[in-house]
Amino acid sequence: MRVFSHTCSNTEIVCALGCAAQLVGVDADSDYPPEVVASLPKTGRDLNLDIDAVRALAPDLVLTSLTVPGHEKVVAALEAAGMAVLVCDPQSLDDVYADIGRIAAALGVPARGEQLVAEMEAAMPEVAPRGARPRVLVEWWPKPVIAAAKYSWVNELIRRAGGMNPWEVFDAKSVPQQNADAAALAPDIVVMSWCGVKVAHYRADVVERREGWMAVPAVVHHRVVPISEAFLGRPGPRLVEGYRQLRVALAAT
Repeated sequence: MRVFSHTCSNTEIVCALGCAAQLVGVDADSDYPPEVVASLPKTGRDLNLDIDAVRALAPDLVLTSLTVPGHEKVVAALEAAGMAVLVCDPQSLDDVYADIGRIAAALGVPARGEQLVAEMEAAMPEVAPRGARPRVLVEWWPKPVIAAAKYSWVNELIRRAGGMNPWEVFDAKSVPQQNADAAALAPDIVVMSWCGVKVAHYRADVVERREGWMAVPAVVHHRVVPISEAFLGRPGPRLVEGYRQLRVALAAT
């Protein structure tokens, strides 16, 4: 089967299933595994996908998602061009597992999908906190603060690692916050997981210098930590690494 992947997470799922040889192209943001994606045609970034270039690759299946606002227009364009499309829109860890199963089935390797899910589940056991669960802010962007909210697999990763997300009460995938509103929820840990920014460029001082944040516990105790968006923001097998890094951060509280 000839497969085109239009999101980093789907590319990583295909490769984790041992099906990298089926990929005929990927989006420009797919950067892992580097030894696979380096030689593949890249047809544009998420919202600027070159539909004609994708069609020219003659894929039997296009893997895409609705994880980025505006992706629905890209999905519609792919379908209008006559391509078979499998769309992922995970909002929980169970949804991520279900998408792995759907992709594995579409690629003809359902047993590998079951194995991958079992391995991920085994690698992310729930930790019993010693006391009250630390309050964790996972922010996708710093200005304004955009926090992971109710419909995010991040909530379960945080809970399994021993914490809780005060922003999970917001009825959305993510929520923008004014500095004062975010400070009022008093996170014990702030996790910088800024979308589209290399982790080497994450800066704790951007968080610590926010107006009105001097008394925020995470700032008082210097618990502003970087965890790459590649490990928390991509709903695929590398969420396991995000969970591991959350455990390390929470163990230090």
